[in-house]
Parts: sequence; structure tokens; C-alpha cells
Amino acid sequence: MRSLLVALLLTILAGISQAKPAEDTTTAQVRKLVAVIESDASQKAKADACRELARIGNKEAVAPLAELLPDYYLSHMARYGLETIPDSSVDKALRRAATRLHGRLLIGVIGSIGVRRDPRAVDLLAGHLRSMNPEVAQAAARALGKIGNKKAAKAIEAALPWAPEADRVAFAEGLIRCAEAMAAKGDCKDAIAIYDRLLELSFPHQVRTAALRGAVLARQKDGLPLLVESMRCGDFALFASATRVSREMPCSCVTLALAGELRTPYTNRQILLVQTLGNRHDAAALPALLAVARDGQTPVRLAAIRAVSEIGSSTAVPALAELVRDADKDISSAAEESLAAMQGKAADAAVMAMLNDNDPARKLRGMDLIVRRRMTSAIPALLAAAESPDPKIRSAAARRVGELGGPAEMQSVLDLLAKAPGAGDVEALEEALIAIGLRSSDRADCVAKLASRMEASQPAQKCALARVLAALGGPDALKAVRAAAKDSNAEVHAAAIRALGGWSTADAAPDLLDLARSAAGATDKMICLRGYLRLAGSADLPVDKRLAMCREASALAKKDDEKKLLLAALGGVASAEALDLIMPCLNEAATRAEAASAAVDVADKLLKDKDAAKVAPRVADAMDKVASSDAGADIAKRAKELRDQAKAKAGASAH
Repeated sequence: MRSLLVALLLTILAGISQAKPAEDTTTAQVRKLVAVIESDASQKAKADACRELARIGNKEAVAPLAELLPDYYLSHMARYGLETIPDSSVDKALRRAATRLHGRLLIGVIGSIGVRRDPRAVDLLAGHLRSMNPEVAQAAARALGKIGNKKAAKAIEAALPWAPEADRVAFAEGLIRCAEAMAAKGDCKDAIAIYDRLLELSFPHQVRTAALRGAVLARQKDGLPLLVESMRCGDFALFASATRVSREMPCSCVTLALAGELRTPYTNRQILLVQTLGNRHDAAALPALLAVARDGQTPVRLAAIRAVSEIGSSTAVPALAELVRDADKDISSAAEESLAAMQGKAADAAVMAMLNDNDPARKLRGMDLIVRRRMTSAIPALLAAAESPDPKIRSAAARRVGELGGPAEMQSVLDLLAKAPGAGDVEALEEALIAIGLRSSDRADCVAKLASRMEASQPAQKCALARVLAALGGPDALKAVRAAAKDSNAEVHAAAIRALGGWSTADAAPDLLDLARSAAGATDKMICLRGYLRLAGSADLPVDKRLAMCREASALAKKDDEKKLLLAALGGVASAEALDLIMPCLNEAATRAEAASAAVDVADKLLKDKDAAKVAPRVADAMDKVASSDAGADIAKRAKELRDQAKAKAGASAH
């Protein structure tokens, strides 16, 4: 056993010894990079070497990099390389450079000293605080702030009284950073002393607000009096800063203090306080917020209602429900928005109470909220409301059932449709059926339920069912609407014809063509022909199918309006045969413009096809006729261009 352990130990030691070459490899890489920066290599090559030394550099690289600090072009990259090397010789090199360099180079080195937080550089940096160059003095103050110890803070404080106006903000920034570092280490007493001094002195707002934040937070629970005092001062910037600081203080005593300040007579301050209370999400603010929401100025009331919604406590629900009644529409709408956003059973109950209210307007608001809150549990109540004596309530309830309901509600909606007392009810229930059917995962089942009602329904209901079936589509729906088109009732027949005319899939095309052929009136024929040609113009169909449909329709298109429909469909068919159908209409004044436009569209498509050369002569001939027709200058110009292209392709093919 002992020999086994010895062998294992030797193996581990061998593994450790094998790791050394990796270190040697890094050292070799560093030496290569150092050789580059010490050579006559290009500026870019040296900069790249500095960048790589920032990643793998060690003590060997410090002196060569330090030699580049006085180089105007490479000083920045040298500092970049030095800043990350974990060796004290870097700090020594930077301190030395800070006593020898000037201007921008010195400012950069001071910045690097700050990055490395070198405590031994405090005296050196303190001397630079007195520099006649404001940028040097400011860089020194900021670097001392990054070092952040007591000695650095005292150096800045000592220089502050005689600092030029241009340097004071940077000096204050350095002091604030020192105070932050002290507070982070638990030395809150000295940090507070710095913050308080900055608050007493005449500094710009950004300094005073930063100092206020530090002074309040460093005092922890004892910072509340200072916070409140700042809220009551005449300086709005300090007031705004105090509200921001309060968001970092989660205690409810802070919430109550903010709520107490809502007594201020200034609207802008009230609004900011209200928004802050909302952002704190503390229910302790609700009594004060609801009081303001009821009795404040309108802008403050609106802000308070939104803040109540952010807090989201169910205890605010009754007050919000009452505010929905407010005579001010803006207040009422804001309360409705907040109530819609509230979570929980209390809000649901308040909305249901609105639905059951005797006031029609309140009922309608309740229905809106039911939908916005997606309260599917309220569907039975909505179905009951859809039988209300009030037609507005009935229609609104039916539409809300459509927005919330599913296939399970379809039979109930169909029952309501069967006994719908007026046209408005039929329309609302029709919309509900369409909405439910389109959302259903089993649309065929919905269609079957609808179709089963067709035979026994009254004319108005049949019309509605035909429109719903058309919206849902499918072969069974088409069959039912096709049958309705043969209904003896003129109203049902017309509704079915219109439903077929708007059918979205090509399976209705044969029906439309047959109806167009057999139509007794011009209106029916036009509806069916328009629907048929709309389907013929669909890019989803093959070109030969579309062309065949247009040929069938051409025998029916006798009137000018009918021919224009045909031309519109033909314009999308990339076929030379389409040109043959178009060109006769070029000779008729009433259809000349449409024919020319359709011919140009077809020609353009044909000439872009890979087989353009085969049809080029026919295209050239057609475009020549279009160009010489009286179809307008723009069309003529385009036709000539296409004619020339066609001739060129035909000529190229001949050669």
C-alpha cells in the first residue's frame, strides 16, 4: 500500500513539473512582445504589443512599457498595458512618470494612478491639485477620489478653499468618491462629515444632490430628518433628489414621511411625490394616495390613481371602483385603467358588481373591464346580459361573449341568435360567432353547428349564418352557403351571393362562375363575376389555372365594368395568351386605359422570364399597338421601352 502511495505522489509531482513549461511559454511570449516595443517596429505593431501585454504582461514588461510613457503616440497604449499588471513596480513607474511629464501625457498617467488606486501616490497627487493646468488639477482630484482613503480626502479638502471655480466640481467629485469608499468600509462618520460640508458650500446642483444622497444613506435610519428637511427646502432640484434617494430607503416610515409631504401646495411637487410613492410599492401609502385621488387637482389625481395601480393592493379596489363613476372623464378612464390592472378576486368582484349595477353606463364599463381582465368566469353573466331589455346592453354583452368565449359558448350564442329581437342584436351575435369560430381549434365542428341551424332559421338569421360561414370557410361551409344561394327568400339569396363573392379560397370559383352565368339580375352577376375574377387574380394559383379562369370569364364580361374586372385579373397573368385576351379591349375607348395598363404589366413579366425570347415577337407587336394607342403618355413611354426590349431579345435569339 505504501509503495502505491509513493508511486501516486511521484505521478502528481511529475504532473506539476510538467506545468512549468506553460509558465515558460508565457514568459517567452512576454519577451517577444517586449522585443517588439523596444525595436524599430511600426507604431501599430507596438500598440498591438502593448494591448497584448495588458492581457499577459508581468514584471519584465513594466520597464519597457514605462519607457513609452513620454511617447505622445504610444503613451496611451503603454498605460493600457501597465494598468493590469499585478506588480508594485507599475505603481512606482507611474509615480515617477507623474513627476516628469506634462500636459496630456501627465493627465493620462494621473488617470492610470487612479485606476490602480495607489495609496502611495496621495502626496504626489495632492501636489498636482495646485497645478495651473485645470485639467491636471481635475485629473488629480478624480484620481484621489478613486484611491478614496482618509488621506486622499484630506488632501482634496485642504485644496478646496482656494481651488479655481473651473476645478471645484471635479474636486467635489473626488471628495464624494472618497466619502463613498469610507462609507462602504463602515467609516460613516467621516463620510457624513464630507457630505455635510459639500451641502453647506455653494456648489452646482449635481454636487449638492449627490452629497444629499450620500449624507442621507450614510446616516441610515437617522437620515430621514435630513431627507424631509430637503423636501421642504425651496430648491426643487434638491427636493427632486430627495425623492430619488427615498427610493433607496425601503422602510415604511419613509413612505409615511413622503405621504405627509403631500400637503405641499405645489402641484409639481405633489405629482413627483405621488409617483415616488407608487414606485415604492408600499401599501402604507394608500390612504394618502386615495385621499389625493379623490380631492386633489386633476393632474395630481391622475398621478395618484396610477400610483395606486402600481402598488396593486386589493384594499384600493373599492375606491377605484367608485372613481370610475367620477364626472371627470379623464379621472374615470384612469380609474378604469387601474382597476383593469389590479390582480385578485377583490377586483373581479368589483367588476362583477359594476356589471350588475342598474346604471347602463356602469354596466357597459363593467363589460369592458371583464374583457380587459380576461374574466372568463363572467361569461354566464354576459350571456344573461345579452337578453337584457336594453338593446345597447344586449349588443355589448353579445360582443363581449365573442371576445371571451370559446366553442363551448357557440350553442348558447346560436340560441340567442335564433330569438334575436332586432337587427343590432343579429349583427352583434354574428360578430360573436365569427370571433369564436376563428379562435376555435376545431373549426369544422363550429361549421357543422352553424350549418345545422340554417334550415330552421328565420331570414335575418340565415343571412347572418351565411356571413359567419363565409368567414370560417371550408368545404362544408361552402356547401351550406351554396344551398342558401338557392333560397327562395330574396334577402337570404342576396346575402349568400355576397358571402360567396367574398370567399377567400378558390374552391368557390366554380360556384361563382355558375351563378354569374345564371344570374337573373345585373347585381348578382356583377358580385359573382367580381368574386370569381378576384380569385383568378390570386398569385397562389398556377398561371395556367388563372388563365383558364379568365378565359371562362371573358365570355361573360360584356359590359365595360365587367371587362375592367377581367383586365385587372389578366394584368397579373404572365402569359402570352393573356395578351391575346387583353388586346381587343385596347380598341374600345371605355376600356383602353385599363387594357393598356394590363398589357404593359403582362409584357413586363414576360420579358423578365427565362423564356422571354420565345414570346418576344408577340410582346413587341402588342407593345407597338399600346404605344400607338391613345392610352396616355406615361403608358406609351413604358410600352415603347418594353417594345425595344422585346425586339432586342428577339434579335438576340435569332443570332
